Amino acid sequence: MVATRTVRLDEEAEAALQQIRDATGLPISEALKQGLQSLRRRVGEESGRRPYDLYQQLDLGAGGYAIAPSTDTRGGVATALRKKFRR
Repeated sequence: MVATRTVRLDEEAEAALQQIRDATGLPISEALKQGLQSLRRRVGEESGRRPYDLYQQLDLGAGGYAIAPSTDTRGGVATALRKKFRR
């Protein structure tokens, strides 16, 4: 089955489509089809990412500056306040 769609393109998208058509010689429908397939692949790759994958990409610096484990935040805050106010 082939569906017919009406699509509105702003000037930027229209210029991009024309540039793609000029460079490849593809008809509009084929250029749009390949663009959709490319986006589908990218979305599929990104949806398979785990939160740790993003964490690995972050540059958090040297680290090692925590004064308490996350399981003892109350104690860590108390230590930080004592250190800050020297009591």
